[in-house]
Amino acid sequence: MENQPKDFWDKIDVVFRPLNGLLTALAVGLLGYYTSNILRQRETRETNERIYTQLMSSREQAESSLRKDMFVSIIQTFLRPQSASLEDRMLNLELLAYNFHESLNLKPLFVHLQKQVAAAPGPSQAEYANRLNKVAREITTRQLVLLEQVGKKFGRMVDFDKFRASPGGLELDQETLTLDGTEREFMLSVLEVDPKRKELTLELGVRTPQESPIVRRLTFHVSYFDFPMIDNTRLSRDQRAAVVMNEFGEGGADLTLVYFPGSYASLKEKVSYDEVVERLRVLSEPGR
Repeated sequence: MENQPKDFWDKIDVVFRPLNGLLTALAVGLLGYYTSNILRQRETRETNERIYTQLMSSREQAESSLRKDMFVSIIQTFLRPQSASLEDRMLNLELLAYNFHESLNLKPLFVHLQKQVAAAPGPSQAEYANRLNKVAREITTRQLVLLEQVGKKFGRMVDFDKFRASPGGLELDQETLTLDGTEREFMLSVLEVDPKRKELTLELGVRTPQESPIVRRLTFHVSYFDFPMIDNTRLSRDQRAAVVMNEFGEGGADLTLVYFPGSYASLKEKVSYDEVVERLRVLSEPGR
């Protein structure tokens, strides 16, 4: 039988048939290398993440232990005041304030030390009083700067001459603020002024038109020792409002009201289940 002449495709088949095995082996090798490389990268990433997590956990535990020991050591000074001088108590209050102001209500300690300073004889009394107020104002400023970034605010000046001319109290200008889609009307009134303690008695009225026409009113005191993350008013939808005293002089006082999310309140604040449910309901509303 005579051999048939090979056409073009037969010639191509003869040339490329030996390459099939080589190409298959090469493809399998590349696939294996690529898969192995991906698995190796993933394993390296997971190992790095695990090491990083362990390091951060160890660091947090070390910091928590240090802060705990520091807190216990400092607070013992106030529990045994006879064993420490006024200078020591002032220094320990500064350490507490600068390190724990977000989680502790330090106003009682400030007020207690203010009374001790007032009872202390000698020219150092004014120095300690100014130092105490300076620490309180610095802490207030720190907290206020943070809350201003996530909330809204407005300021009001209290004129003591106008207050004395207003027997029923001095009403300040109303302000409307909107935060996370919730609009509220804030009304401040000055009821009393205590120059000796540099303290004001205020009435705060809050109305939320979206919820109710009723004005919610609250009476409280504000001084240099009231810090907004701690001393604030709970509002609906897991929000807060706080009034801060920036300055108290002979002729008047400078106030700031800050309106901010409840997640930025003090670490000691616990969100109620009702607030959690309300927040979830708000987030599920159309358009949010």
